[in-house]
Amino acid sequence: MKAQFYVVGGAVRDALLGLPATDRDWVVVGATPQQLVDQGYRPVGKDFPVFLHPDTGEEVALARTERKVGVGYHGFTFHAAPEVTLEQDLARRDLTINAMAQAADGSVIDPHGGRADLQAGVLRHVSEAFVEDPVRLLRLARLAARFPTFTVAPETMALLRHMVADGEVDALVAERVWQELSRGLMSDRPSRLFEVLRDCGALARLLPEVDRLWGVPQPPAHHPEVDTGVHLMLVLDMAAQLQAPLPVRWACLTHDLGKGSTPAEQWPRHIGHEARSAKLAKNLGERLRVSSDCRELADVVAREHGHVHGSGSLGAAAMLRLFERCDAIRRPDRFAAVLLACACDARGRTGLQDQPYPPAQRLPGLLQAALQVDTATVAANASQRGHAGPDIGQAIRAERVHRIQQALDAMPAQNTGAASRTGL
Repeated sequence: MKAQFYVVGGAVRDALLGLPATDRDWVVVGATPQQLVDQGYRPVGKDFPVFLHPDTGEEVALARTERKVGVGYHGFTFHAAPEVTLEQDLARRDLTINAMAQAADGSVIDPHGGRADLQAGVLRHVSEAFVEDPVRLLRLARLAARFPTFTVAPETMALLRHMVADGEVDALVAERVWQELSRGLMSDRPSRLFEVLRDCGALARLLPEVDRLWGVPQPPAHHPEVDTGVHLMLVLDMAAQLQAPLPVRWACLTHDLGKGSTPAEQWPRHIGHEARSAKLAKNLGERLRVSSDCRELADVVAREHGHVHGSGSLGAAAMLRLFERCDAIRRPDRFAAVLLACACDARGRTGLQDQPYPPAQRLPGLLQAALQVDTATVAANASQRGHAGPDIGQAIRAERVHRIQQALDAMPAQNTGAASRTGL
């Protein structure tokens, strides 16, 4: 039997949608591992035979079947042999739109109606075996964010809820949750990921800190959408609209977590939610093993977004203290990311999506004024006057305050739009 190679999965789906080609995955039918090795393919699979093409580096897997033998996505045994057919291999895949293959002549093999579901914009499972792998739930939610006009088939949503009720989702390890979550956050409409997770009940199990934000009211003067969960989704979609990098999107997700712990008798105000948000963001980041750049930015944004929003009323000394708390003097590039996250927060509100964000226009110039202080010269002059240690640091701070004040004085008078920190 001659080995036959097929492009499978997402590459076939995206080609039918007219999307740019990305990484291609291949399945080979009628071959043994030794035959591929003899042709120069490099084996890399630990659990089942996967090889890298000797020239392109693309992944090639032997056609295989699988059987559930334990809990979670590790609980499978695989059977790969020359007699396994392409149709058997496709039958084990998650969604119909991912269960198509393309032959060398360009023809598409579509045993589960994937092309029809693509045209209808439906995410539908291939078989009841979908429930056996909890990662599939996350992947479906991520695909919903990538293709936001697609709907989840009712029978598939029922399976997702069954997976949550049966505890399959609880078997997910932190690394896989973060992997899929981070990819979903970088989609065109991240809110769809959380919408699907919330609809099936998985959000409450995986990110309860986020799930509890729905139903928590905010002051309508600052938040026309009122509901904190609704606001959060608007913020995430604004971050996507502004093409924000992943650390900014993670900071957007976690900036208001503390509002979920505000006692109901204090609603709709959320006094002190910034500190609570920072603590919850820290715990969530550690639990999911989120990358350090995301965790660090989330901490600053959670603590300081209210102060950044209200920075139009700050004097020079208070402005410097804000910069210092944000570590902006040492890390001005990260402060730019802080401002972007705050802009997403301010514009992620019903009817305010197109409003300018004054702090993003004012603060970079004020920070630049502080950065222009020649600290070596100030320190040398202070030493000549007999100052040392902390006094030199105070002299540098005084000069930075002076430069910021000069920059403030040079700015045209404007409506600062300062908002109550406790209301945001």
